Amino acid sequence: MTSRAKKKLDDRFTREMSEAAAGMRSLGVMDEATYKLTMRDLNRAAPEETVTPLTGEEIRELRERAHMSQAVFARFLHLTVDHVSKLERGAKRPTGPALVLLNIIRRKGMDAIL
Repeated sequence: MTSRAKKKLDDRFTREMSEAAAGMRSLGVMDEATYKLTMRDLNRAAPEETVTPLTGEEIRELRERAHMSQAVFARFLHLTVDHVSKLERGAKRPTGPALVLLNIIRRKGMDAIL
C-alpha cells in the first residue's frame, strides 16, 4: 500500500469514527466525558508514528532481557524460530503484528503480552 493510499484510508477511518462517536453522543449512548476522551484518543499520533523499527541487536536484547530462548520468544510472537533467528541477525526486518508486539515489549516489558 502506498503512503498516499494509506493516508487516504487513515483520513476515511478518522472521519467515520468521528461521525460514529458524534452519533452515539447524540443518541445518549455515549456521555460527554467519554466522547471527549474518545476524540482525544482518535486525534493522537497515527500508529505508524508510534511503532518504530528495531534492529536485530535490539530484538536480541529484548529476548535476552526476558530470559527467553529463541523458541520461547518465537512462540509468544507467533513466529517460527527460524524467523526470530533471521530477525536477530538482521537478515529480515519485523513488520506488521510482530513489529507492534516488539514495540510493546520494548516499551512495557514482556509482561505486557503474557
